[in-house]
Parts: sequence; C-alpha cells; structure tokens
Amino acid sequence: MNKKRAPAPASTRRKAAPTGMPPEGDVMWALMQAAQAVEQRLEEALAKVGLSGAKQAALTSLVEAGQPVALGELAERCACVRSNITQLVDRLEADALVRRVDDPADRRSLRASITPLGRERQAAGARKVAEVRRKLGKALGGINQAALRRALAGIG
Repeated sequence: MNKKRAPAPASTRRKAAPTGMPPEGDVMWALMQAAQAVEQRLEEALAKVGLSGAKQAALTSLVEAGQPVALGELAERCACVRSNITQLVDRLEADALVRRVDDPADRRSLRASITPLGRERQAAGARKVAEVRRKLGKALGGINQAALRRALAGIG
C-alpha cells in the first residue's frame, strides 16, 4: 500500500535560501558592476597624478569658472553639500592646489581659487580621464553609442 503524499501547499513550502548572487543576465546588476568598474579605473588613473574623482571635479569646476568661486557655489557645481566641499577644499589647500581668498563682495565669505600647481594637476587629471574614456569607448566599440546614451539617460 504505497500511498503517495500530496505536495504541501505553496504557502508552507520552504523557499530556497537566497544566494545573494544576482541571476545570470540581470541587467541591473550588470550596470551596477560596470559603474563600479569604471569608477575604480577612473580613481586608479587619477591617483597616478595625485588626485581623486572629487578633487578632479572641484579643480575642473574652478578652471571652468575662470575666477575664484564661493564655496557654496562650488558645492553646487560638484553636487555635494557645503560641509563636504569645505573638507575637500581643506585637502586641496593642503596639497597647494587651491587657496582660499576673501570674497570682495562679502567680507564674511571666502572663495576657492585654483593655484598654478592646481591648474597643472587638473590638466594632468583631464588627460587621465580622457584615457579612461578612450579605453571605455574601445570596450564598447561594438555597441551603438547613441542608443546606449539614450538608454542610460532614460534611467536617470
């Protein structure tokens, strides 16, 4: 008398333990991993000229402004909060890449001014960024770049 047991109701079945690994072909995870890889390559390239991504962004903003920039405005340009930009400017100043200058329109305020060494370092960083961009372009050479940009723009 072999009786077959009926399967347990779905609500009582044990679920497989999650592995923490994304399913193969998961686009979201692939994008996240790609973004991390690009950021890592960029940070490694900038480190070779004594910069980080944040330092390069701030120096580039100062170069593009063509004049000293109020710290609040620099924070906006770099998409970060004021306390972060203060710490970043502290580090840039310690590296002699930026100096704080008085704001002629407001004696209570300071502006960040790029130094000649800061301009040199920003230019070296820009070359490293361009190098990473070229390598990324090669890696994505078989993909329609315009379609990729549109797809990525649709995400954010």
